[in-house]
Amino acid sequence: MIFGMVDNALLSLVKVAIPASTVVVLCALGVMLAERVGVLNLGQEGLIGIGAVYAVIAATEWGVGSPWISMLIGMVAAAMAGAVFAVVVVVFRANQVLAGLALAIGGIGLSNQLGVNRNGTPIRTLFAEINPGGRFTSNAFLETFFFHDPVVYVAYILLPAAFWFLLFRTRHGMNMKAVGENPASADAAGVNVTWARIGYSVAGASLAGAGGAYMVLSFTPMWAPDIARGRGWIALAVVIFGAWRPFRVVAGALLYGAMISLGMTAQARNWNLPFLGPRDLSFFLSMIPYLVTIVAILIPAGAARSGRRVRSTSAPGGLAVPYSREER
Repeated sequence: MIFGMVDNALLSLVKVAIPASTVVVLCALGVMLAERVGVLNLGQEGLIGIGAVYAVIAATEWGVGSPWISMLIGMVAAAMAGAVFAVVVVVFRANQVLAGLALAIGGIGLSNQLGVNRNGTPIRTLFAEINPGGRFTSNAFLETFFFHDPVVYVAYILLPAAFWFLLFRTRHGMNMKAVGENPASADAAGVNVTWARIGYSVAGASLAGAGGAYMVLSFTPMWAPDIARGRGWIALAVVIFGAWRPFRVVAGALLYGAMISLGMTAQARNWNLPFLGPRDLSFFLSMIPYLVTIVAILIPAGAARSGRRVRSTSAPGGLAVPYSREER
């Protein structure tokens, strides 16, 4: 009986963790793309907000009847903001950290301003859950993994597989790795460093916008101010934890989602601890995802300082370093 209760609780945890992590998965994959070519974009919070608010506007005011089109509109809006950022840091060689922080603050402010009259507005055109039917409905394990909307499978399977093949099994991927590691060498080999960095930065920004759009089109189907709630910063940390590799990044994001779902599962099942009241327990469980993220970064960093080789040290050599052909 005890094992059955633990098994049910674990499956409930995973079932909530998968959609809860999808926003971070999409955003983190976008961060990974940009950082692979040497661009550090700290503006993920703002990009998530921009993607979310434009998806809301498309679904509620522009009469868009398809959640896919609403998501595409959110991606385009975030991509445009990402293009401005890319031009500033790649062409004009501005400080990437400062430009990223400006994008984060500006994106949050813009999305909150555009959504000021839409707080709590429900969205009716949502992504539908896939229902395989048959024996899937009577098996709790299968139901945990196969009853999700299509975006979940795109984020967890299709995109990581495509990026893994692109980055590690193609000549193009080798060129992009060279751009991130040593842009001068890549330039000497005939690779257009400027366009590679701009293109991958815009693609990464569009994925962050897709994450924001998913928030309002599936996970929490309404607009709320500051909708990212730290997910953009978590995505940046997850990429470090995942060593800039697609499937490891997905695994790190899923760990974050599991920590979020722990709080939801605890509330749904009325879990109690003898030394914490219900309110204190709620606050404690809300902190866990961020504490786990910090620990996941500090442990490998501490190991690296002690002289051990760890995967977190595999950051691209040219990350956040401006490049100019004239200074080659």
